[in-house]
Amino acid sequence: MLHTKIPQIEEIVEGAINKAALLGEPQLISVVKQIDKTNSISFLDRAHKLDEHRSYWRSADEEFVLVGVGSAQKILSSDQHRFNEIEAVWNEVQQKADVFDPHHEKGTGLVCVGGFSFDTEQDNAYPWEHFPESQMTIPMYLLTNKGNQSYLTTNILILEEDHKQQIVNQVEEAHALLLDGSREETQLPACTEIEEIEPEEWKLLVGKATNDIKNGELEKVVLAREIRLQFKNDIELAAVIEKLAESQSQSYIFSVESGGHHFVGATPERLVKVENQELVSTCLAGTIPRGRDNEEDHRFGQELLNDPKNRQEHDFVVKMIRNAVEACCYDIEIPENPVVYPLSNLQHLYTPVTATLEEGYTLLDVVARLHPTPALGGMPQQRSVDYIRSHEALNRGWYAGPIGWFDGRNNGEFAVAIRSALIRGDGASLFAGCGVVEDSDPEAEYVETGVKLKPMLSVLGGS
Repeated sequence: MLHTKIPQIEEIVEGAINKAALLGEPQLISVVKQIDKTNSISFLDRAHKLDEHRSYWRSADEEFVLVGVGSAQKILSSDQHRFNEIEAVWNEVQQKADVFDPHHEKGTGLVCVGGFSFDTEQDNAYPWEHFPESQMTIPMYLLTNKGNQSYLTTNILILEEDHKQQIVNQVEEAHALLLDGSREETQLPACTEIEEIEPEEWKLLVGKATNDIKNGELEKVVLAREIRLQFKNDIELAAVIEKLAESQSQSYIFSVESGGHHFVGATPERLVKVENQELVSTCLAGTIPRGRDNEEDHRFGQELLNDPKNRQEHDFVVKMIRNAVEACCYDIEIPENPVVYPLSNLQHLYTPVTATLEEGYTLLDVVARLHPTPALGGMPQQRSVDYIRSHEALNRGWYAGPIGWFDGRNNGEFAVAIRSALIRGDGASLFAGCGVVEDSDPEAEYVETGVKLKPMLSVLGGS
């Protein structure tokens, strides 16, 4: 139930306690207020004094940031139909919650932030023990920065035995800490060791995959590799996010914290966005470095546009995304040819997809149809995922999975969790992959993954 007139917090909490006693079940309340413009990095940094479960999301193409702190409710699933299962629980949560939001802005009120693993059939083992296969969290406190406006949402699960004044005091103390506390300026610790995990074996796997593709076992497969970093001290999350935001202005910046570990990244690849039923997706596949000057940069871009291997990779993605959105959308627009999309150190082939989502479908319906795209798994979809599970040495966990958010108004956005790292105290695992087709060269693919690792590696102080 949505309330546009907001009573005092004491009245809201007291009403929820009474309702919990009457119905015999906990009551979720959500209260939104507009606040002074608040720096998201400072908010994220101060939040570590309050709770270990933090999340961060910054959009790539608009001034929109979410920072979540704590957990009012987690929605988990390990089922193969996990997107539908999470959608069902989310709908039930919304129906029972009391939402006090006079602003009706996207990303305020009941909002879920989180992500999904790449492959539900891969064991939840090292280094991903603290990350469930699927986890969407309704934060206890949520900062929403949209343009020049800031909003603070407070979500609390109220029990019948709760004491009104205790809850009110807890909220007031948390607000004071998050909004008025000082920020501890931190520096990233020195990187003391960099270890590539079986690079020569990985090149051999690329060679094997090209032969398997030539023999008709599959058309394309994306193979990823890992490097591990060791640091002098534990890594402070806010310092990493700040450096990523400064250096990767065209990318989605994300972080999800679970069990004291952080999955962070700066990905250029949107999976899908829905706002007011308007859908936007991105075909981003095919990669080449940036040039040293404008002339070389242009020449590299033209090479990319005319390279058969990269165009084939890109066409796989376009075809798959077209088929996925046609099943649940109308007014679909997809340009016939890609353009070059430049980032700070890479150029990609890029084709935008726009459409209108049919009534009755949601963002998660589209995510379920799209994941994994050929840019992250390969073609055919299931055969390539099976191949990755059988042959890749690393445990992908959430790497290359969908990561993002959605709200109670069917707005939301998911990106593909690439160009990323899993930070575990004073250590980190970095991941990068590349698309392998029949004429792929193992050494060239190794170099390409090195270029893709560079943004995260440089932020963390490696080389």
